[in-house]
Amino acid sequence: MTRTPDPLETLSDLLARARAHGADAADAVLFAGVSLSAQQRLGKPEHVERAESAEIGLRVFVGGRQAIVSSSDRGAGALDRLAERAVAMARVVPEDPFAGLADAPDGMAGLADRLAALDLADPSEPTADALRDRAAAAEAAALAVPGVTNTEGAEAGFSRHDIALATSTGFAARYVRTGHSVSVTALAGEGTGMERDWDYASAVHAAALEDPAALGRRAGEQAVARLKPRRPKTIAAPVLFHPRVAGGLVGHLAAAINGAAIARSTSFLKDRMGTQLFPPGTFIHDDPHRCRGLRSRPFDGEGMAGRARAVIEDGRLTTWLLDARSARQLGLASTGHASRGTSAPPSPSASNLWLAAGSDTPAALMADVGQGLFVTELIGHGLNMVTGDYSRGAAGFWIEQGRITYPVSEITIAGNLVDMFGHLRAADDLEFRRGTDAPTIRIDGMTIAGA
Repeated sequence: MTRTPDPLETLSDLLARARAHGADAADAVLFAGVSLSAQQRLGKPEHVERAESAEIGLRVFVGGRQAIVSSSDRGAGALDRLAERAVAMARVVPEDPFAGLADAPDGMAGLADRLAALDLADPSEPTADALRDRAAAAEAAALAVPGVTNTEGAEAGFSRHDIALATSTGFAARYVRTGHSVSVTALAGEGTGMERDWDYASAVHAAALEDPAALGRRAGEQAVARLKPRRPKTIAAPVLFHPRVAGGLVGHLAAAINGAAIARSTSFLKDRMGTQLFPPGTFIHDDPHRCRGLRSRPFDGEGMAGRARAVIEDGRLTTWLLDARSARQLGLASTGHASRGTSAPPSPSASNLWLAAGSDTPAALMADVGQGLFVTELIGHGLNMVTGDYSRGAAGFWIEQGRITYPVSEITIAGNLVDMFGHLRAADDLEFRRGTDAPTIRIDGMTIAGA
């Protein structure tokens, strides 16, 4: 039998070839994966799909010049051509004074302990029949909800990814991560009065995946609750964000403190380091080492271990998210937030990011709202990262005298993220479901544009 090449051996070979062709420094990544999915609609299987892939990426440096190439061919001849082509490209591109490998990759220190603690690999792979059963259970539960008349189907999936990184400075490590998911979309009502809603769950291990039937039932109930929506009049009022959309506000913060945006001066927070952005008592955490986290990793895309940190501590901004290049541009050190694929250089990206829960229940946050909006769906991408101006299409439920009264749609909510962050209040219903997570959020004084 032919032995499958070890990913780290392949990367070591590729780096040696790059140096032989004239590279001063280099790093290489290899991503190999398998995915399996099964889709069900109206009680019948629609498709089962399996895909396998493997791709290798090489980044080389010749002086202050860099080039990146990628290939799915891992044969010796292909690797040599890849290295030769990368070095030739690097010799003709403009110099970049900030390009280069991470100064002191530290991800190998304690790597075995981190891998064990992260628990990122489910040892078992589900069969196609098991995935079909998950999808069928989710859809059947949605269809059983009174008022649900149709579905757009349900899907269950599994993936397994092998990730390896090696650099010419001596870093070489790999890890495996798995993922299980299930989703369903339910339709309620008839004709032009139909409404839809969905739900989705994912987990590293199958044992932690939410019960598909519970997920399907919730999707069906949400669709029925949206029937006969109204369009309220334009008003400035409190807006509450359901957890499934509240995480988007945390994601906007991550984009605004991304080191690349700060270095380019294209972020509305570029001059706000150390300032009070959120009310006192607000904490937003980033932790690449959370056990079974959906974005956990034992090292980043440049070999840095990273660490848990509060990017917002008691309401104050404490850090940018930095890779090696953006750190050099700003005269700082990498924070271990480099993320990369095979065909582009690393760039900063958050890991497991979440807004810490507050002390009030969602009902308590809503109790003193005379008129306001509870948002369950956002539409479009109306955010100006330079100014912080925010405007999104929205749907959800109208609040009167502290209670949800009727569904609303075809409205727009608007504000400025600096003001929104400054008035943010968090409820106590935080759940880790998406990688970037938040509990129910209340923000006062937003513009709700309706009829």
